[in-house]
Amino acid sequence: MALTGIRVLEMAGLAPAPMAGMILSDFGAKVVRVDRVKQSDTVDRLARGKKSIAVDVKSKEGTNLLRKLCLQSDVLIDPYRPGVMENMGLGPDSLMKEHPELIYARLTGFGQYGPFKSMAGHDLNYLSISGVLSMLGRRGENPLAPVNLLADFAGGGVMCSMGIMMALFDRTKTGKGQIVDASMVEGAAYVGSWLWRSQDMKFAWPTEVRGKNLLDSGAPFYDTYMTKDGKYMAVGAIEPQFYALVLKGLDLTEDELPGSQMDVEQWPKVKEVFAEVFATKTQSEWCSEFDSTDACVTPVLSLEGAATHPHNASRGSFFMNQNKKYEPRPAPRLSATTGISGVKASPLIGQHTKEVLLEAGFSDGEIARLADNEIIEISDYDELD
Repeated sequence: MALTGIRVLEMAGLAPAPMAGMILSDFGAKVVRVDRVKQSDTVDRLARGKKSIAVDVKSKEGTNLLRKLCLQSDVLIDPYRPGVMENMGLGPDSLMKEHPELIYARLTGFGQYGPFKSMAGHDLNYLSISGVLSMLGRRGENPLAPVNLLADFAGGGVMCSMGIMMALFDRTKTGKGQIVDASMVEGAAYVGSWLWRSQDMKFAWPTEVRGKNLLDSGAPFYDTYMTKDGKYMAVGAIEPQFYALVLKGLDLTEDELPGSQMDVEQWPKVKEVFAEVFATKTQSEWCSEFDSTDACVTPVLSLEGAATHPHNASRGSFFMNQNKKYEPRPAPRLSATTGISGVKASPLIGQHTKEVLLEAGFSDGEIARLADNEIIEISDYDELD
């Protein structure tokens, strides 16, 4: 796989850092997650293929252990607020002085400097500061975040992993690592770059009111509609030739509608007509009408429904994990060095403590002493001999 041979140490954190680590793991990197001791469970659900080591990071001996692991790693993922790793003696200045090839990835909400750098927040807060949240939501309603996808995952985890891979590529030329300052505010804004750069496109943004424009639920031909069985269809027919196919499938003519396709003032009334027609058939019936056409009309699928949809199934876009649940396969597909090809389990906390320390050069005796002193924990799945 593309990242085979790359060693990553991921300090355990919430959603965005695990996402970055999972991407690296999916494409071949050896990722070790550093969990805290005296934890029975983790909220991390993005740990497939990783290993777990449980360490008392508040103890001097524990941080010395981590330093040794850091100095043997290619990448360190730091999910903490600025200053936390420095207080542990594991900041980039200290580590990279000894290990200049290290890629030190720092993933935070607001970045490593600025007035908000140490302030708590979550996806919604980062999205609001990025400017993107102001554009999301229907007309007359409060701004609405798409759960925590944009800041945590797209702007955070994905952008951080991209920064890591660019830094790894640069290292092949310079021989030196660097610090990746991944801010979820900046990442979300970058994902939304088109919002800033398209404001002069008046056909896309005919008004300054959220929910009255081409792509923000204002247009009747770019929205979702409930079907007779309480499910939904998505209509994304922007181009006139596609719009004509929508009307054909709905058994409507433009003369029967209150206005033409781009008559912004009549969009609300056209949506009412579309809604009435879509409510006359089930989702399955509408799929029979629109599948394999260029009308840009598709079913809104559940998570399980997406996994079993004929198109996705034909490509193997999802796989069934060890718990018999579907998950998306890694993307994008690479022709020669694609991502995981089989099921990889998520680790239990401390499951690989002994294995990782042995590989790092610790002796059985040292590992036993560290465990006896509660500097590390070794799970029942990774018992001392």
